[in-house]
Amino acid sequence: MADSEVIPYIDFSHKNSEIRADLINAFEKVIDGGQYIQGTEVLNFESEFAQYCGTNFGIGLANGTCSLTLILKSFKFPTNSEVITAPNSFIASASSITLAGLRPVFVDVSEDMNMNPELLEEAITENTRAIMPVHLTGRPAKMEAINQIAKRHNLIVIEDAAQAVGAMVDGKKVGGLGDFASFSLHPLKNLHAYGDAGIVTCNSEDTAKRLQILKNHGLVDRSTCDIFSSNCRLDEMQAAFLRIQLRKLDAWTLERRRLAHRYNEKLNDVVDVPVENSNEYHVYQTYMIKASNRDNLQKHLKTAGVETSIHYPVPIHLQPAAKNLGYKVGDFPITEKLSHLILSLPLYVGLSEKSQDYVIEHIRNFYERKLSLD
Repeated sequence: MADSEVIPYIDFSHKNSEIRADLINAFEKVIDGGQYIQGTEVLNFESEFAQYCGTNFGIGLANGTCSLTLILKSFKFPTNSEVITAPNSFIASASSITLAGLRPVFVDVSEDMNMNPELLEEAITENTRAIMPVHLTGRPAKMEAINQIAKRHNLIVIEDAAQAVGAMVDGKKVGGLGDFASFSLHPLKNLHAYGDAGIVTCNSEDTAKRLQILKNHGLVDRSTCDIFSSNCRLDEMQAAFLRIQLRKLDAWTLERRRLAHRYNEKLNDVVDVPVENSNEYHVYQTYMIKASNRDNLQKHLKTAGVETSIHYPVPIHLQPAAKNLGYKVGDFPITEKLSHLILSLPLYVGLSEKSQDYVIEHIRNFYERKLSLD
């Protein structure tokens, strides 16, 4: 491969070519049907996704932030209530808590980048109402320990499963490991819309009905508004596209896992590669390494035509928007350390072994050259 070629961080062309005819047929069906919101495509997707996750209900929404926010709003917690989450996630994990009128409280993560249950109980106060673990990168959080703590303190568990559709612990999929779960279906996710979308899963019929009302302006019917709320509906067209992708998801996940394991085998002696326990099924929504001299490695790869990303360079508790929460540098040492080490490499369905070997070669060359200069 010539150095002038570019390996993108993400490339949809292979997946799109595989389902192009189905997408066009679905587009025409929705266009001709004349029902563009609140139609049968949404209802069918909600049912199919809930079945996939092993839950009773799915509630399709406009995006993942809406899904987290409306779960929290559905409980009508007092305004001083606290929700515990992780500080190394995408900003929406915390912003959804504040959008619901609540206060985010952070607990540091372990080296696996997921919430450390050993730190949970010291963060629980009389104002704590829920715990929101994040299944970062597609690896499930330690849900058994988190659920046990939540049960002792009578707290709700909300999975932020934005990055983890299809991931499993002991053969049980995320989405059904807590009381509620929120999924983002953004284009960078393993199951994605062609725009924004999200979905909630749960087993509570009452909450599912409440969320269906909350997502549609709080309307119980066309003329009666039960509670002022947002317009967070999932579009009929996106639901139709998502139904097509859902049927392909498991096969695509296997391909992501194959490529991830191939990275692991060829890079584990030069960088820290992701791992999974024997009872876990990691879906590698991002393939994230921990790399010394990370910034210079990223520059080296960019020069070679390899696009990478950092998820996320500034932890949530150090964002300008979080100043009023009172956190400072040093409060979450593992999160802060990881923010200087993590680097996400290209991984997508259709990434060729030749392209992957090119990425691997340039990572190895960087460290071998550095070693020779030391």
